[in-house]
Amino acid sequence: MKKFQAEIDVMPKKEILDPQGKAVTGSMKNLGLAEIQNVRIGKHITLEIDAESKEAANSKVDTACKSLLANLIMESYSFSVTEV
Repeated sequence: MKKFQAEIDVMPKKEILDPQGKAVTGSMKNLGLAEIQNVRIGKHITLEIDAESKEAANSKVDTACKSLLANLIMESYSFSVTEV
């Protein structure tokens, strides 16, 4: 059994309104940073997996994302898995 670490990014889909990102975009103007636009806010998740291979670890992470970590109606996800 090997140990792997996953780095997962979950973001709102582009067609979905991101109220938190809109609020931060508006605040950038107040800070004199009007050139920063279209802020999108998501979440970053790290986790460790015990698996026989990188392919098995990828499969487990993908299942976790689809089942629990991302709301596939409103969010998309991407991840990378490395052996530790």
